[in-house]
Amino acid sequence: MNKVELLSPAGNLEKLKIAFAYGADAVYGGVSHFSLRIRSGKEFTFESFKEGIDYAHSMGKKVYATINGFPFNSQIELLKKHIVQMAEVEPDAFIVAAPGVVRLCREIAPHIPIHLSTQANVMNYLDAQVYYDMGVRRIIAAREISLKDVTEIKKHLPDMEIEIFVHGSMCFAYSGRCLVSAVQMGRVPNRGSCANDCRFEYTLYAANEDHGTMFRLEEEPGVGTYIFNAKDMNLASHVDEILKSGAVDSIKIEGRTKSPYYAAVTAYTYRMAIDDFYTNNFEAEKYQKELATTKNRGFTDAYLIHRPFERADSQNHEYALSKGTYEVSGLVTEDEEHFYCKYKTYPNEDIEIFVPVNTKIEEVDNDIGKIYFKDGLYYINFKKILTETGKELDSVHSGNTNKIKLPGRLPYLTMFRVEDKMINE
Repeated sequence: MNKVELLSPAGNLEKLKIAFAYGADAVYGGVSHFSLRIRSGKEFTFESFKEGIDYAHSMGKKVYATINGFPFNSQIELLKKHIVQMAEVEPDAFIVAAPGVVRLCREIAPHIPIHLSTQANVMNYLDAQVYYDMGVRRIIAAREISLKDVTEIKKHLPDMEIEIFVHGSMCFAYSGRCLVSAVQMGRVPNRGSCANDCRFEYTLYAANEDHGTMFRLEEEPGVGTYIFNAKDMNLASHVDEILKSGAVDSIKIEGRTKSPYYAAVTAYTYRMAIDDFYTNNFEAEKYQKELATTKNRGFTDAYLIHRPFERADSQNHEYALSKGTYEVSGLVTEDEEHFYCKYKTYPNEDIEIFVPVNTKIEEVDNDIGKIYFKDGLYYINFKKILTETGKELDSVHSGNTNKIKLPGRLPYLTMFRVEDKMINE
């Protein structure tokens, strides 16, 4: 049995490295407006994207390049140049949504495998066969698909790889095919500039056209007016069912615009779930506890296991985004001897250490502080807060860009986190 691939988002070079450090086998990201996420795509230049690909290949890992926007006629010549440039940085696949762009990629860069974006909305083996005949070798299934239908596609097309989303933001529309933002804000979601209008709080009105009356509907306090807002997908508890099906080749995490901490926790958790499945140690509650530390809109297990019309809990009408149960307070630098403060750090405070996979920590106790193991977790406690130049501070906050000395070496990209007491009270 081939082990399923864990695919994480990479909005920039730092997040790419974090995803790999915390367990991803592959990442996806893009450059320019031909990627579905314009804003996050701008964080990659061709140079830094190439650097990320080289970094991944040095570790035996993969990078898939997103060219999954829907181009207008006026952009086609520019798109051709973009495909040439993207092929030159040697990604492991192109993620493409439009049939015409699939054909264009096959003509311009036939050596680059094609993965079909979820935006193509493949739900059955007939459509899958059409794309397979066009040269597509992996389908990223529509988020509304059932595991039963995924299995049926695999049965008819055993050589077609199938990738499914297991975690992240859910779109109000069918597999992201939404134009609400385009109508209201002039920002076209399917070209990467969604304004997230479905996340807004709306005021509701009732009108009668016969006599021209209109009045505002008063909502009961606490009910909320986030009428389009979808909860976030979270299928961690179903990873065992997904892997048992034998039909899924890659599980995918949404979130190129999410935080570095989100990239770390989601990769770490789904890596743990996958590995636990193969060693018969699957524990759904453990994964949910870890994922709850990230910011989210509430979680739903969406439609892979349940049919859409059976669901009554996939929308969050109360708020657009909540805090996670933890705040990130630091990120260890590449020299492994310092960290950057991301929240606030005080002396004599126990801070949990969140460490990349397959790394070791040595306990220390010296004048700067101590690193120690307690109740199954590692912690750091600073006796002194010293900058790289030796200046002592009473405390350090996220606005301070100085490197802060560690009492002992910690792996690059290790994170510090503290429990948000307001959330957990």
